[in-house]
Amino acid sequence: MNVFGWTHVIRLGLIQACMGAVVVVTTSTLNRIMVVEHALPALLPGVLVSFHYLVQMVRPRMGFGADQGRRSTPWMMGGMVLLSAGGLLAAVATVWMADALALGLALAVLAFACIGLGVSACGTSLLALMSKRMPAHMRAPAATTVWMMMIMGFALTAITVGKLLDPYTPERLIYLCSILSVCVVVITAACLWRLEGQATAQVAACDERMTAEKFKQALHRVWGEAQARTFTIFVFLSMLAYSAQDLILEPFAGSIFGMTPGETTQLSGLHHSAVLCGMLCVALVGGKKVAGRLGSIQSWMVGGCALSALAMLGLTLGGVTGAWPLKANVFVLGVANGVFSIAAIATMMRLATAEGESRAGTRMGLWGAAQALAFGLGGLLGTAASDLARWLIASPGAAYASVFALEALMFLGSAWCAVQVGKLDEGKHQESKSEQSNRDVHQPSRTQASQSTDLSEPPRMGQELRHEF
Repeated sequence: MNVFGWTHVIRLGLIQACMGAVVVVTTSTLNRIMVVEHALPALLPGVLVSFHYLVQMVRPRMGFGADQGRRSTPWMMGGMVLLSAGGLLAAVATVWMADALALGLALAVLAFACIGLGVSACGTSLLALMSKRMPAHMRAPAATTVWMMMIMGFALTAITVGKLLDPYTPERLIYLCSILSVCVVVITAACLWRLEGQATAQVAACDERMTAEKFKQALHRVWGEAQARTFTIFVFLSMLAYSAQDLILEPFAGSIFGMTPGETTQLSGLHHSAVLCGMLCVALVGGKKVAGRLGSIQSWMVGGCALSALAMLGLTLGGVTGAWPLKANVFVLGVANGVFSIAAIATMMRLATAEGESRAGTRMGLWGAAQALAFGLGGLLGTAASDLARWLIASPGAAYASVFALEALMFLGSAWCAVQVGKLDEGKHQESKSEQSNRDVHQPSRTQASQSTDLSEPPRMGQELRHEF
């Protein structure tokens, strides 16, 4: 089994960028067309996006399939084909909504189901492959590179499609989405060409019982692992707190601090830039030359969650007082979010193979499902909680503050879970040392073995040499 280098990382990053390119068009561009050009309720695209996250609850099953097949390439290729088909169908459905709303909605449901399934198959298998083939010192830098390339895919696709789509016509939309779908499939196929290699050696080394294992059994075994279970809770809580802030940060800045739409957009851009800064910090810390000198990836994961909680408390004070260095607070929040997210991904890749590679895909699928569920609920939770708080509390600032305080508690819970993951690591380390020492005690040393021989008989020349060396 070959170990991945930076060439492989770039190829995987391009695949991730292709995924991001399709997702950004379906969740952003089509959203705008539904609401503005077709004058449909904003709730409609929101429900469709939430639905595609709900579909991603099949991620554990996708990861299990990759485990059984021992190769991730077919799942990544198949997932990208399904994702690109879903993106094209979503564009067609959006066009149909103008004249035949019911038919367009039915096709949109099918399209977003394909998108969710495609992201599940491709994304889960990609992470599982990275966890198996990536050296420990490269996990954090590799995770940062792959995710930054995905963000670049977001940005470049949004800018390019936005320019080419103007002036808007339904025909142009379908044409551009068709070109995009073909391009991402071709790029993915080129990147996957001879990337993984043959799986013969892996299959031969695998226990036959693992191959015959049923999905429910595998999922039950993974959930029975204390570390995997604790990390799942961590992923859900941290991503829920992370996503809940997205839809209310700009309204909060506008209503409490009187920022214009342009200023709130710039504030959001500042937050995303800070996230990239935090990612780069962890990438540098996790690199081969610096690894361990500025703290472990585990400590950065805990610290990122704790700093995120502190930043959310700052926003809470800003909502109560109405006078607060908002931009500085948002920048700190972004850095903290970037730190814990990349540290979590690096930890995820390590833990996926901690109990053996046979269930790496299943573990990745479980954590991916937790993340998808958190993202699906996060936006709804943030907006619903703010509306409820505003109804119960007369002051808008206090209402927003109560939501931010809740998110701070979720980040603190995430930090606690991250600490527990580290303690379980220490427990495993101590257990392995104890087992090794027991083996050393029960295994007779070479000196003891020589002393146990019959001293009445002089040793032969060959025996002397063996004892000597």
